[in-house]
Amino acid sequence: MVLDVAIWLFLCGMVFEEHPGVLTLVLGLLAVTVSVGTARWSPLVSLVVAAITSVDTLFNFASRVPAWPIGLMVVMCCFAGRRMPRAREALIAFAAVGLAGVPVSFAVNDTEMADWGAMAAVLLFAGLLPWQVGRYLRLREDLVRTGWQRAEDLENQQRIVADQARLRERARIASDMHDSLGHELALIAVRAAALEVAGGLGESQQHEAAELRKSAAVATDRLRQIIGVLREDPAPTEPVDDSVSEVVERAKRSGMLIDSEVDESRSDPDMVGRAVHRVVQEGLTNVAKHAPGAVVTVRVRRSESETTVLVRNAKPPAGPLPGVASGKQGLLGLAERVRLVGGTLRAEPCEGDGFEVFATLPLDGSPSESDTADAGMRSESARAHHAARRQVRRSLIAAIVVPPAIMCCLLGIVGLIFLVDYNRSQLGKDSFAGLKIGETRQEMSAVLPDRQTDTHPADPLHPPPPRSDCEYYGVGGSVFDLRTEVHRLCFLDGRLAAKDVLKIVRKD
Repeated sequence: MVLDVAIWLFLCGMVFEEHPGVLTLVLGLLAVTVSVGTARWSPLVSLVVAAITSVDTLFNFASRVPAWPIGLMVVMCCFAGRRMPRAREALIAFAAVGLAGVPVSFAVNDTEMADWGAMAAVLLFAGLLPWQVGRYLRLREDLVRTGWQRAEDLENQQRIVADQARLRERARIASDMHDSLGHELALIAVRAAALEVAGGLGESQQHEAAELRKSAAVATDRLRQIIGVLREDPAPTEPVDDSVSEVVERAKRSGMLIDSEVDESRSDPDMVGRAVHRVVQEGLTNVAKHAPGAVVTVRVRRSESETTVLVRNAKPPAGPLPGVASGKQGLLGLAERVRLVGGTLRAEPCEGDGFEVFATLPLDGSPSESDTADAGMRSESARAHHAARRQVRRSLIAAIVVPPAIMCCLLGIVGLIFLVDYNRSQLGKDSFAGLKIGETRQEMSAVLPDRQTDTHPADPLHPPPPRSDCEYYGVGGSVFDLRTEVHRLCFLDGRLAAKDVLKIVRKD
């Protein structure tokens, strides 16, 4: 807030420093106030207001170029570049203001395209170039955030790897306990049973042997409980209770927009059926968490050898839910489940800023040796980081190349228009010499050019005849000829009253 007030005071000071008229002063202060006031909550409005002030150049180009619109555009366009998420609206605004200046230029000045060229130059180098610089700074900040996000993803993956290592170790411990203690307890139970039925023992001894066998059975049961504790998340292998269609219908009833096509012509093996169910369930869960309100496409197709599952969502209308971060654990676990049945999983962004999960599950597959699908998901942050760096480089190149390139194109267009106007306003020396005093304007129409030159010098040594109307034409030289002469023809009552060659006096 303090920075905004300081900028507002500085720009208002620039307006006062120009010593403008009352109308320009009021409009300048209004433009500064609106542009600074809307810079944070509506950067596009701030940019448009600042760009419109470049029109002031059209009213001052003949004598000077006003400084306050340049200062306003440099500051506000740079801020808008940093705060606007997309470039399209800003480029449209710059183009619209530039094109709107063309008719204004023809209406207010005799120089026509020349003063519009000055306005275009101010708009390019005081508006578009600072906006490009601001956008470059924004993309640099996004790149830094992307880098930190990638580091966080790598840390999450390291934690997941550590958790998986601990789970594997627990599984090995459980296996060792089962192999050693289970074997020993089984031997104890066998020996106790042999003593229980052996001859020569008293009734009390046989009873003790029976109790020993029961104790071994209890110990074996407790061992199974301990193993169950060590295995925190036992993977179910039984088929799911509800079908994929029921999962989709339940999601539809909750408000999700789903276009589903589920082939139920046959049933899959238990493990494959469970994997199909998990892919659809995990895909819909991710859409609900990270793309609420997005349209979802669910496709389950079955052939004689495999089942394919597709869950794709379009771009979310309002973005992800606030505070929801993806740790990739669900997709990692899903990739492991798909791998266990010999399938492949692809989870990546798709066209239109959406996301796609696609799984191929063979009916008679076996677990693959390496998880190739998971490798693609682990490189997602690397792809995003690379794309952000590429966008930053493009923004920097655009900031350096685009304004000069546009200026060169405009200069080419203005130069072409100037050449056409120049050639249409030249009256050659021979034609000028052939004009006779007393001829009518109509008799000369075949010789005179289509238009007059913009240069109208005043020569005190050759004043025009009283009450005459004078026309000015070039002397017919090359556009690169630096001679400063103009042909003047003065008409009185429609007849040529005087013709002169005037020198253009330039003031340094």
